Amino acid sequence: MKKTKKKKTLPKIHCHKCENQSDCCRFGAWIDLEEAKKIISAGIKGDFFHLEIDKAFPSGFRVGTSIEDNPCVFLDPDGLCRVHKFDYALKPVTCIEFPYEDGKLSSFASVLCTLHKNNIRKAKKRRAR
Repeated sequence: MKKTKKKKTLPKIHCHKCENQSDCCRFGAWIDLEEAKKIISAGIKGDFFHLEIDKAFPSGFRVGTSIEDNPCVFLDPDGLCRVHKFDYALKPVTCIEFPYEDGKLSSFASVLCTLHKNNIRKAKKRRAR
């Protein structure tokens, strides 16, 4: 009889419950070139960096929203996303879906996602009991 692997369900992340919603913006994001063009066309203040070929993105190109380890250029001093405040429909898919990438937990989730870090701590406490 063939054993079937139990599909691991990922914990739900409810960003609206996060007290530190800008933590995930600390290092910017890679976004699709076409999304960047829409943001530029809307006149939202900010720049894009490092245009690269990446077939994983719909247009085949990605651009960064920060230089090296700097925060996203669209992060306002109030800790909110300038794109999100202007029009949520323009918010890049990678930003909306974080801490997930392609349906899997991002390798950056344990560093950038406060809620994911809290879930890890709670799971460790449950296992320790």
